[in-house]
Amino acid sequence: MTDPNAQLQILRSSIDNIDAALVFMLAERFRCTKQVGVLKAEHGMPASDPSREEQQTARLRRLAEEADLDPEFAEKWFNFVVAEVIRHHTEAAGEL
Repeated sequence: MTDPNAQLQILRSSIDNIDAALVFMLAERFRCTKQVGVLKAEHGMPASDPSREEQQTARLRRLAEEADLDPEFAEKWFNFVVAEVIRHHTEAAGEL
């Protein structure tokens, strides 16, 4: 019989690795979206693109379903990230 504490430690180690990967992936995502914000600001484009956001929401909901992840959760996560992106874009526009 396997020691439950050892199993727990293995699972937690995997979770810690996944969390670290998520942080680095989010950082890379924000590096890209900050460049988008600068480009939009330089060309007088709006910080928000509701059409793009709608397309991405639908796409991520489909991906979540395929991955057996709650689509509602995926949408909430995306909305949270987009709100931060829009904040960055608005700041970029104010800096020009």
